[in-house]
Parts: sequence; structure tokens; C-alpha cells
Amino acid sequence: MIRPLLALALVAALPATAAAQSLNYNYVEGGYVATNIDNGNNDIDADGFGVNASVAVSPTFHLFGGFMVQESDRFDFLGSRVRTDVNQWRAGIGYNMAIADNTDLLARVAYEKVEVDSISIGGQRFDVDAGDNGYSLEVGVRSALTANLEGYALAGYEDFGRNADDFYGRLGAQYKFNPRWGISGDVKFSDGDSQWFVGPRFSW
Repeated sequence: MIRPLLALALVAALPATAAAQSLNYNYVEGGYVATNIDNGNNDIDADGFGVNASVAVSPTFHLFGGFMVQESDRFDFLGSRVRTDVNQWRAGIGYNMAIADNTDLLARVAYEKVEVDSISIGGQRFDVDAGDNGYSLEVGVRSALTANLEGYALAGYEDFGRNADDFYGRLGAQYKFNPRWGISGDVKFSDGDSQWFVGPRFSW
């Protein structure tokens, strides 16, 4: 998997032409987010809300970021029933280059942060200050499939240090009701774990 990622990254570094005109990198979206962690016989589910945004700073570069707040269901931990509140932050820069009509090659690098805000044990809630930070790299394609439908497919790698690194895939789509409003969805998956988002998007 590493060789295809390196090849795509090298292509992304080539001189750019204008980005596909039908693909817009100026938007903000908010909606429902859910996570499932495959933890053997003790799977952990969490859900909440998220906000994502992107701003084009040139025809081929854009800034992006996101924030998610989730609460897990109760799960067994060392004999106790535990629930956690988790915040996730993401901020980065993306490079988009037209490789065909209505299709961009997309490469992104981001700073990632995960915070455990609180833990509930036996009905008692405790505020905590724990978490970790790292980075992620993604390379793939984004394409306008029709006048109202677009999608993307990305291969990614994230590293939070201390052997907490992994490869993952990301798929997403947007259905546009008009040039300003649409509904978007995104799913990130790796080794049985998954995280997905769905909600309205406003573009300008």
C-alpha cells in the first residue's frame, strides 16, 4: 500500500493545471457522526455531531478543518461499566490538481488531536484531561459524477506516536440540490473500525 501512496504523492507534486471547475473547495457542513471500534468481544459505539469546513486559498490549494464531539455507549473496562466523552480536532492543507474533466487528484496533510473530556463510571462523572495528537496523510481522487452528484476515494495514513499508527480508507459523496446547498456523507474505515458522517453542506 505504501508504494501506491508514494506514487500518487509524487504526481501531486507536479506542476498544476487549473482545478476542475465543477469541484468547489469552499464549504461548511455540519451533521451527525458515529464511530464503531472493533474491540474483540467488547465493541465500542459512540455518536454525536461534527462540523467540517474548507476554504480555497488558490486554484490548487485549500485549507480544511473539522471538529467532532461524541459520547460512547457504556462498555466494560476492568470490570466497570464506563462511558466516555471524546472530542476530535483536525486542521490541514490540501492540494488539488485536475487530471481529467471534472476530476481532481487530491492530496491532504493534517494535524489531528483527540481529547477525552470526561469519564462516567457507575453513574458518577469525572472530568479528565487526557488525549493525544498526531498527523494524517491522504491521497486520492475527487470527481463530479453528474451535475448533482460528486464523490471521492482516499487512501490515508495516520500516526499518533507510540506505535499508534494505521492505514485507512475514506469514501465520501455529496448530492447537490443547487449550487449552494447539498447533503454530504463520509465514511472512514480501518481494521474493522469505522467512523461516518452525514449532514447538510453549504458552498459558496
